[in-house]
Amino acid sequence: MGMRRLGVMGGTFDPIHNGHLVAASEAAAALGLDEVIFVPTNDSYQKTDFAPAEHRYLMTVIATAGNPRFSVSRVEIDRQGPSFTADTLRELGETYPDAKLFFITGADAVSNLSTWHQYPDILELANFVAVTRPGHDFKLPAEVADRVPILEIPAMAISSTDIRSRVRENRPIWYLVPDGIVQYIAKTNLYREVW
Repeated sequence: MGMRRLGVMGGTFDPIHNGHLVAASEAAAALGLDEVIFVPTNDSYQKTDFAPAEHRYLMTVIATAGNPRFSVSRVEIDRQGPSFTADTLRELGETYPDAKLFFITGADAVSNLSTWHQYPDILELANFVAVTRPGHDFKLPAEVADRVPILEIPAMAISSTDIRSRVRENRPIWYLVPDGIVQYIAKTNLYREVW
């Protein structure tokens, strides 16, 4: 039967949007992934001022519920302290010993990979895949360029930062995020205040 091929898509997902979902779906198709596991960050050491972890986790569950190839892990939410990709990949590797892991992230994040905790060990824990929008001329740093493929993904121009601003400014977010996320944000009054 061979090893399972699991995509791992980490991020703050503040909020998760259609660009994330399209990237995961396209990566799954391009790489022949059996499943994509979304991993919302608990405490990002590289970002500040984000919505509480439980809100971001619930929105990720809502957004991915309709796709049988998508699942959501609490591995970082339940871990105490800062969320480090290296720790997450080690834990997922232990949880899924029969799987080959593919870490899906934005090309801009891969360009800063040398600043990540326990770099370059993380490159041994999973195959990294960089996603970017079509037509964007992006070059990865030489030290990872031969190890990290770049996938052009439609809808990558959608930004969580823009969505949060739109909510604060009472501008529409329909079709940028799944319908359930529009309703969740309205119901919980998320992003009306800066965290």
